[in-house]
Amino acid sequence: MDVKKYDAVVIGAGPGGYPCAIRLAQLGKKTLCIEAHKLGGVCLNYGCIPSKALISSAEFYHRVDRGGAMGVSVEGKSLDFGATQKFRAKVVKKLTTGVGSLFRENGVDLLLGTASFKDRNRLVVATDAGEEMVSFNDAVIATGSVPFFLKGFEPDGQRVVGSRHALEFDEVPERLLVIGGGYIGLELGIAYSKFGTHVTVVEMLDSLLPLSPKNLSAVVARRCKKLGIDVHLNTAAKALEKTPEKVMLIATGPDGEETAFEAGRILVTIGRRPYTDSLGLAGAGLQTTDRGFLEVDAQRRTVVSNIYAVGDVAGEPMLAHKASKEGIVVAEAIAGRQVEYNPRGVPAVIFTDPEIAYVGLSEEEAVEQGYEVAVGEFPFIASGRAAALGHTEGFVKVIGEEDSGALLGVQIVGPEASELIGEACLGLEMGVRLEELGSTMHPHPTLGEVVMEAAEVALGRAIHLPSK
Repeated sequence: MDVKKYDAVVIGAGPGGYPCAIRLAQLGKKTLCIEAHKLGGVCLNYGCIPSKALISSAEFYHRVDRGGAMGVSVEGKSLDFGATQKFRAKVVKKLTTGVGSLFRENGVDLLLGTASFKDRNRLVVATDAGEEMVSFNDAVIATGSVPFFLKGFEPDGQRVVGSRHALEFDEVPERLLVIGGGYIGLELGIAYSKFGTHVTVVEMLDSLLPLSPKNLSAVVARRCKKLGIDVHLNTAAKALEKTPEKVMLIATGPDGEETAFEAGRILVTIGRRPYTDSLGLAGAGLQTTDRGFLEVDAQRRTVVSNIYAVGDVAGEPMLAHKASKEGIVVAEAIAGRQVEYNPRGVPAVIFTDPEIAYVGLSEEEAVEQGYEVAVGEFPFIASGRAAALGHTEGFVKVIGEEDSGALLGVQIVGPEASELIGEACLGLEMGVRLEELGSTMHPHPTLGEVVMEAAEVALGRAIHLPSK
């Protein structure tokens, strides 16, 4: 078997792998990226991007009904869901094709196939044409994650589906039951509710979005009620009963009694796990933790010094932007630069209605860590821009250290939270103080002013809120 030789090999072309491969090539490394399925990984093909395309379409369709208060009405509103799906697919194709173009422009070689470690310097890649051997000086594992399912709740692609199937429905379901009230299930559940589906969410814990701050998720829970979504908390899924026409979930409620939920389709979204199954890690002297992650240092190097890991396989949080940042750090580390992955905050964004975004410490976390905190909260209902948009639910909360005024964290639930959080991320990285955030002139009228106003509240000099 001929051996192809490279300075660096990246396994996986998702949001961690493809930026890493491109940066390696930019730094003069002969680089190969190996991808088992499609360029862009789960994020571009079956996750972040297509879900946001579907969510945007649902919001446009739903917004028509909210125009009455502004004097806008539309007669004969209709939905061509086939065209909606073509739009989703077009967005995905444009971006994944773009990754291929970036590889060519930067000189990254691409090999489609499944990689397995022969040893710490060689991989065997199974392709459609047969096996190929690749040798390398350094390797980067960026294989991402896959959904996991409880026994008996595995998707059949028809009545019981995972998130990928739910993005590719050929028609809007009349009734959809979502098992799991985390961000994936809730994002998709809200989107389909806006398309006209009757949505039921079953969550075994005591709140929706159980991994997010409860003061933020509570706002989304109220919005779900307004949208007509049935939410059942403290309710554990036990079994499924399927017929050709419908599927039924048997669940145990908070009172211990069994309840049956009927739907045309059930979406199972209870979590994801890191994917390293096909890599033959033992061949390279690697093994995962009990949770399936690879242990890495500040440069994302594993216990085998020339093998790195980024993204979902390298530990929580399992987020695309974290993977991309890690990938770039690794590329520069391989090139000999003195870099580390050490962000002051990793932002979390949830594309529900309203959106949620937060970065840094919550008030509770700051207190637990011994900080004396100064906290400011400003509601969107007091924002002129939010009022003009007709989206006034939610607030911005700023957490700072009382003595130094250092910014510790920001929480947002409300319109365009995903866009507003960027200012907070920059503030944390730059070591901004509340005084600087509150004194920085923001354009008016904008949603961004609310971040400034929250800082002013924390400083005790709010202008647009009544004194307490």
